[in-house]
Amino acid sequence: MHYDLVIKNGCVFDGVNENGRFVDVAIRDGRVQAIGTLSDDDYQSQNVIDAKGCWVTPGFLEMHSHYDAEILTSAALKESVRHGITTVATGLCSLSMVAASAEDCADLFSRVESIPYEHVLSLLQANKTWSNPTEYRQFLERLPLGANIACFIGHSDIRSAVMGLVEATTEREPTRAELTQMVSLLDEALDNGFLGLSVMKTKIDRVAGERAWSRPLPSTFASWKEFRLLFARLRKRGGVLQGAPDVAEQSSAVKFMMVASGWFRPKLKTTLLTALDLKVAPFLHVLTRLGGWVANTIFRGDLRWQFLPAPLRVYSSGLNFNNFDEFAGGLVLRNLKNEEDQYAEAQKPEFRAMFKQGISSVLKVGLWQRDFSDAVVIACPDASVVGKNFAQIAQARGKDPVDCFLDLAIEHRTELMWTTLMGNSRAHVMQQLITSSQVHVGFADSGAHIRGLAFYNFALRLLKYTRDAELAGKPFISTGAAVSRVTAELADWYGLDAGHLRVGGRADIAIVDPTGLDDSLDGIAEALIENTELMRLVNRNDRAVLATVINGQVAYSRDHGYAADLGVSQAFGRFLPARRAANG
Repeated sequence: MHYDLVIKNGCVFDGVNENGRFVDVAIRDGRVQAIGTLSDDDYQSQNVIDAKGCWVTPGFLEMHSHYDAEILTSAALKESVRHGITTVATGLCSLSMVAASAEDCADLFSRVESIPYEHVLSLLQANKTWSNPTEYRQFLERLPLGANIACFIGHSDIRSAVMGLVEATTEREPTRAELTQMVSLLDEALDNGFLGLSVMKTKIDRVAGERAWSRPLPSTFASWKEFRLLFARLRKRGGVLQGAPDVAEQSSAVKFMMVASGWFRPKLKTTLLTALDLKVAPFLHVLTRLGGWVANTIFRGDLRWQFLPAPLRVYSSGLNFNNFDEFAGGLVLRNLKNEEDQYAEAQKPEFRAMFKQGISSVLKVGLWQRDFSDAVVIACPDASVVGKNFAQIAQARGKDPVDCFLDLAIEHRTELMWTTLMGNSRAHVMQQLITSSQVHVGFADSGAHIRGLAFYNFALRLLKYTRDAELAGKPFISTGAAVSRVTAELADWYGLDAGHLRVGGRADIAIVDPTGLDDSLDGIAEALIENTELMRLVNRNDRAVLATVINGQVAYSRDHGYAADLGVSQAFGRFLPARRAANG
């Protein structure tokens, strides 16, 4: 009984070396104690996993989630854990739940991340006992976490805490005292091991609640003077800046790239949304990679674009489509709080004319290609339309596709389910992005858009692309290098004790069965969010993960499901503080 757990017969990829090794892994007290060929006596451990035919890798990191609300009720984060994720980051896109009031946090978070407002508000009112980074870290350390948690503090959060949500969503400049308070909150977050600061410049995302309904997020109202003050503190203290440029202002991305610059000053680690192969912007992937090269080579910066290694497929019901925020006609619907008002508005001829104008506009800002011939009905009481796109349905009925969509939505409301693929559909472009040194492969948006997205298995999809190309005789990246992209590479850049499989290191491990990396990874299903009555879209491809180990404990296994004490005991995930070196 020398070890708590032994993983034998697997091919070990340690997160650094490209070549796998057929060795055993022995774990005791939450740490890796040995990697190599063990004796027969060692196989008599309390727990042995036979990983024959499988890859044994460090647990995967998701560095862009919105689990901030879900951890309040479902701290195990089981949908990520079942797919080999052992560490997640929260507090992205200027949205954390640290310093602002419960009501302000609900107003900021729920509409942007498409989670019912009353659900988020009630969770915060029942659970939010903290009001600063120190107390928030203490709260996390008391939770029975499944995956490990690393945090950003959000600029919209601290701006609202200091100025009040209503004032923070106006053009009023913060006073010197208010700016000092914001810097103090950022300092406190960095003192407590937060990764850094997240900000937002795109005005597409909107606030919920009664007081500032449908205003852009507070961070979008900040001047670059305000940003520079906060960024200077981040730079000095070695923190990370996460940002989202304004999609309607091309200079916004350039400004962020200049912020990352290391000319005559220390570099500021900067990670931006987002590198994608969008149908609406087919050359965006070239521009982001080129911009990253310019920022890192010419400006001597340290910038990475965040990248989702999966098809960007979005699901919707009726008129409830988040990307309608991207143009005036759609925003009219999204600005109406009452569902009855939305469907009444959709019947008006003047609204339809404006909506069609936005759909057909040459200048399409945002993610959606606005093409109803590229939107397919997947469920409807009228079975004759299922499996067809709205253009096909319209042609059969002698209607305009937009009118056809609106008519079907009015008739069937949320029983009309439809989907559209916005991007990441070209294999050769995906391969270029996966191998680009200008991007980080760690984006999944888990915990957000619960009825619209399902990317929990993003790391497995990356490994599928890798394996498919190898089986086709056209490899573009080695398995070991692909593993590194979602493990050690992320952990080292962000300064986290994670992402490596090495003696003495944390025993956070994913055991992947490569024969399960098949087309089932693209499938979705519906499931309840644990301890709630909310349904969400999830991935169900359980052949791919033999087991997920967190802190040396088997959190999930293909044969036995979740550990009985996952989400109950504190035996699994931890709050992971960032390691950083101050820049003078």
